[in-house]
Amino acid sequence: MIAPLKPPASVWFRTFVHRPAAELRLVCFPHAGGTAAGFRGWGEQLPPSIEVVAVQYPGRQDRFGEPPAPDMATLADEITRSLLPLLDRPVAFFGHSMGGTVAYEVARRLPRELRPALVRLFASARRGPAECRPLEPRYRGEEGLVTYVRELGGMGAALLDDPDLREIVIPPLLGDFHIVDTYRHVPGRPLSCPVTAVVGSHDPSNTRAEGEQWAQYTTADFEVRELPGGHFYTETATAELMALLTEKLAPAQALRS
Repeated sequence: MIAPLKPPASVWFRTFVHRPAAELRLVCFPHAGGTAAGFRGWGEQLPPSIEVVAVQYPGRQDRFGEPPAPDMATLADEITRSLLPLLDRPVAFFGHSMGGTVAYEVARRLPRELRPALVRLFASARRGPAECRPLEPRYRGEEGLVTYVRELGGMGAALLDDPDLREIVIPPLLGDFHIVDTYRHVPGRPLSCPVTAVVGSHDPSNTRAEGEQWAQYTTADFEVRELPGGHFYTETATAELMALLTEKLAPAQALRS
């Protein structure tokens, strides 16, 4: 049994259900414009052996006064440095949409001696890193971006209909999509942890074929899992997603304990 340990506080992470004796930490990376609060209920829905840690990007909620990260490299570098104290036990990464790319870039930045701590990467609703593309011209600018977000759906799109909330939501959204638009994958050594690509069954922005692209980014096991719903299947197929996470992470806990 691992002795309880509370990691140092960090502006980058939020843990809504603290489980100091958990055997494994699931680190969750939000989508563009998303927040750590999007993972608030996950801790109660997963087994007690898993502690959910959500990443909080700058420029939103309690980090609203901070400037957004200028690019993917800076964002991944900062998260990686802050993440190191959490690697005292096995971890898994779950990244949704833009968060899938962020999680991947953090994974490849882990120090060599700490890479075995990462037992799985879940790449959710995101195509492979080298296949990422900037938004189409019609989605440029604030209004174009609003149109794009509304087309994707999800509960967050409704915030754009409230003028007061829109003023709060738009700056981090623009900052995140700048990161998405300027990201270019730099080839390198593939990951050594298993990868599970998760796609929504009705997500036109990320098909099963695009999920298959992740196979080339790991030397370990790979699979694609399809759950019912669109781009934000995480909001509508939560029970199915929690069952998938539990299924894939339970063997990792047994192996490492």
